[in-house]
Amino acid sequence: MVSLPPSLQKQVSVMSMNLSAKLDELQRGDRQLETTVALCEIRTQLQELTKSVESCQSEVSEVKRDMVTIKQELDTVQQVKEEIEELREYVNRLEEHSHRRKLRLLEQGLTLFLSYAILAAVLGMLQFGYNTGVINAPEVNIENFMKDVYKDRYGEDISDDSVKTLYSVAVSIFAIGGMVGGFSGGTIANRFGRKGGLLLNNVLGIVGACLMGFTKLAESYEMLFFGRFIIGVNCGLNTSLVPMYISEIAPLNLRGGLGTVNQLAVTVGLLVSQVLGIEQILGTNEGWPVLLGLAICPAILQLLLLPVCPESPRYLLITKQWEEEARKALRRLRASNQVEEDIEEMRAEERAQQAESTISMTELICSPTLRAPLVIGVVMQLSQQLSGINAVFYYSTNLFTSSGLTDESAKFATIGIGAIMVCMTLVSIPLMDRTGRRTLHLYGLGGMFIFSIFITISFLIKEFFGYVQEMIDWMSYISVVSTLCFVVFFAVGPGSIPWMITAELFSQGPRPAAMSIAVLVNWMANFLVGIGFPSMKSSLENYTFLPFSAFLAIFWIFTYKKVPETKNKTFEEILALFRHGNDRSSLRDSRLYGSMLNCVNALEGHIPPAESAALMVAEEKPHPDSL
Repeated sequence: MVSLPPSLQKQVSVMSMNLSAKLDELQRGDRQLETTVALCEIRTQLQELTKSVESCQSEVSEVKRDMVTIKQELDTVQQVKEEIEELREYVNRLEEHSHRRKLRLLEQGLTLFLSYAILAAVLGMLQFGYNTGVINAPEVNIENFMKDVYKDRYGEDISDDSVKTLYSVAVSIFAIGGMVGGFSGGTIANRFGRKGGLLLNNVLGIVGACLMGFTKLAESYEMLFFGRFIIGVNCGLNTSLVPMYISEIAPLNLRGGLGTVNQLAVTVGLLVSQVLGIEQILGTNEGWPVLLGLAICPAILQLLLLPVCPESPRYLLITKQWEEEARKALRRLRASNQVEEDIEEMRAEERAQQAESTISMTELICSPTLRAPLVIGVVMQLSQQLSGINAVFYYSTNLFTSSGLTDESAKFATIGIGAIMVCMTLVSIPLMDRTGRRTLHLYGLGGMFIFSIFITISFLIKEFFGYVQEMIDWMSYISVVSTLCFVVFFAVGPGSIPWMITAELFSQGPRPAAMSIAVLVNWMANFLVGIGFPSMKSSLENYTFLPFSAFLAIFWIFTYKKVPETKNKTFEEILALFRHGNDRSSLRDSRLYGSMLNCVNALEGHIPPAESAALMVAEEKPHPDSL
C-alpha cells in the first residue's frame, strides 16, 4: 500500500475542513447563503480534489516503474558480478596453467640434434670472426703485392701513402659490405626463412673467398677489394641471421648459454686467423692468398651440415602458419613428442604480436611500445663496438711493442688475446643463464672501464719514466696485464650479450627488422672505429683510450638504468616489461605481467566477445593473491 505524499495529504485535509465548515454553516443557518451557491463551491472543491488524486496516482505509477527499473539494474549488476567472479577464477586457472607450462619449458635440456643445429648455424659467426682478423696479419705482404702490381701496370713505383690508402680500402670495405648485409638480414629472414637465408648466404661466402684466394694469381688488387666486399655482405647477413635462428630454436632455459655460442664462434674464428697468419704458417708472400681463401671452408661446411637441420619452428608457425611443420621441427630439436608447451608459448607470442606480424622498419621505429627495446638494442650494439675492443684487436701488437715487448713476443701475446677470448667465452656460457644478461654486461663494462684507465696510466708512466729501465720493465707488465684483463671482461659481457639480447627483446613480428637495424648500427660503429682510431691515436697519443673510458661509463649507467633482465623470460613476458614501463616495480612484477598476458591471450581465444567487457573490468581489479 503506497501512502499519499505529505503535500497532497495536507491539501485533502484542508479541503475536508472547508467542506465540513460549509456544511456546518448550511445546517446552522448562521448566514443567509443560497443553497445552490454553497453546493457549487463544494462541487468545485471536489473537482480539485479529484484532480489532485489523479495526479497522485500518476506519480505513484512513475514511482512503481522506477522501482521496477532499479530492480532490473540490480539483477544485471548481480549477474555481471557473478560473471566477473567466474572469469577471475578462469584467469587464475589459466595463470596457474601458464606457470606450470613455463616450469616444463625450463626443464628442457640440450639434445644431440639441437647441438648439431647450433654447430651448423654458428659456422656463419666463425666466418665473421675469421674474416675480421685475417686481414691484419699479412698487412706487409699485401702491401708488397699492391706495389708489385702497380709497378707492372704503370711502370713506376707507388708512394707509401697510396699503398696505405689501398690497404685501408681493403680493410674498411669489409665493414661496408657488412652494413649492406646486416641491413638486408631482416628482409632475407622473412622472405627465405632463417635456415633458407643462411643456406643462400653461403653462395656469397664461396664467391668472396674465391675472389680473395685468386687475387695474386690474377694480379688484381681490385679483385681483393671486391672479394672483401662480398665476404663482408656474407658476414653481415650471418650476424643478423645466426643469432635470430639460434634464439628461436633454443629452449627457454638454455637460450642465454646457446646465444653465447655466437661469440664463441667469433672468437674461435679470430684465433684461427691469428694462428694461421703467423710467418711460420701462412703469413708469407706465397701463403697470404691461401690464408684469405680459406674463408671458403666455413661456407662449404655449413652447406653440407645445415640442410639436415630444421627451419626455425617460430618462423614456420608464426610467419608461415605451418603448424604441423613447426611440430615436426620441434620434435626433432627437443627429441620428444611432448612439444605442446613450446607450441603454446609460440601461440601466446603470436597473439601478443598479431597486430605487428608484418611490421616494417619504419613501423618499428614509430611504434611507442617497441621504441624502448629498439633503443636498448642499438645502445647494446654500440657498447660492444665503442668499448675500444676493436682498437685492441687491430693494434694490440703495436701496444705490446710500445710497452717494451719484442716484436715476436708481441705477436704471440696477440695470439694470447685470442686464446683468452675463447676461454672466457666458454666460461661465460654457463654463467649466462645462471647470473643473467644484465648482470654480466654490467660486470663486463665495469671491468673494461677500470682497465682502460690502467692502460692509459701505463702509457703515461712510459712517457714520464721511460728513461728508467726498471720502470720500463714494470710498465710493460702493467700494460700487458691491463690489456689482457680488458679483453677478459669484454668476453664476459659485451662480447656476446648484444647479439643475444637484441633477438630476445623482440617477438616474432618485429624481430627481423630490429635485428637489421641493430646489426647495421654495429657494423657502422665497427667501421667508424676502424677508420677513426689511427687519427685519434695520433691526436690524443697517451690519452687514446680515455674516450673509450667515457663511453664505457655512459654505457654502464644506461645498462643499469634501462636494460631489463631477460633471463628465463618468455618473449611475451619481455614484451610485457615494456608495455608496463621498464621501472623497478615492473621488473619485480614481470612474471605476473607475463602470466596475465598469457591469460588474456588465452581468453581471447576461448571466451565469447560479449564477455570481453567484463574481462576488462576484471583485469582492472587487483589480483586475488595480492589482496
